[in-house]
Amino acid sequence: MTQPIRWGILGTGKIAKAFATALQDTPDAKLVAVASRSVDSATSFGQQYGAERFHGSYQALADDPDVDVIYIATPHPMHHENALMCLNGGKAVLVEKSFTMNRRQAEDIINLARAKKLFVMEAMWTRFMPSVVEAKRIVDSGEIGKPANVTADFGFTSDAGPEHRLFAPELGGGALLDLGIYPLSMASFFLGGVTGVKAQAEMTATGVDMQTAFTLSHQGGGVSSCACSLRSRTPTELTISGEKGFVRLHDRFHNTDKVTVTLVNGTSREERTLNLPKSGNGYTHEAQEVGRCIRACLIESPVMPHAETLAIMGTLDDIRAQIGLRYPADA
Repeated sequence: MTQPIRWGILGTGKIAKAFATALQDTPDAKLVAVASRSVDSATSFGQQYGAERFHGSYQALADDPDVDVIYIATPHPMHHENALMCLNGGKAVLVEKSFTMNRRQAEDIINLARAKKLFVMEAMWTRFMPSVVEAKRIVDSGEIGKPANVTADFGFTSDAGPEHRLFAPELGGGALLDLGIYPLSMASFFLGGVTGVKAQAEMTATGVDMQTAFTLSHQGGGVSSCACSLRSRTPTELTISGEKGFVRLHDRFHNTDKVTVTLVNGTSREERTLNLPKSGNGYTHEAQEVGRCIRACLIESPVMPHAETLAIMGTLDDIRAQIGLRYPADA
């Protein structure tokens, strides 16, 4: 494929706008079509970001013959239906996180993608940020020794009312799927598969989690401690530790340009900080990975593979079972 990757965006909300902005900074990528539930909304969004076609239904985008890949930017409960529709339309798919509401839905999507030999990936943009890529390189190099412990948190104070999507069960509300997915994914990325989980949560009056803390055991013996909150402004930091020292991503780890490496030898302590600027608003890095994989005729990314997305969704299911968080999709 020598032509630009032709993108469609399904949904016109805040995250769709961020991704559309990123596509303008992505080499060999072009936004060609946008879909909303109304043609007016699609037209307004598409004109703002330079799209060529504006669809007043999601199905019309799935059927658009001039689109290579579709970014699904709808709320979590719609991902399953939307992704299956796009795959059945012959499109590669990038699905915003959380990938689905549960593992069963994730299996449906990945099984269909494999059957049709179409690319699909969970949009965990943080994995592709230069700071995280460098942190992974440092950890894999053995500089801090074998990684054995991860701590990660993500929290902010929400003043939204109970009707807001963050607190509505029917819209996939709660801290876990919106924010907890980040610490969980990073713990899995740096320590490997999860072998056990223990969770505690504070629930809201609407039945979703206001804040959740969970500890994980990992393959190879490592452990992690993760937390997410819609009630407290947390440091939002990620630390990966081994017997020789630790790597720290601070100041909003999911979107940071800074990596600090600290090595400890007896009473001596050596520290360096690396500045690794992201391109644009940061979402371009995952878009570039999608383009690379499609050009290489891959159906999954080695950085965010299908098996890991399925495992993470299974861990989220386990956490939800422990804290009593159920969604309509679980019925």
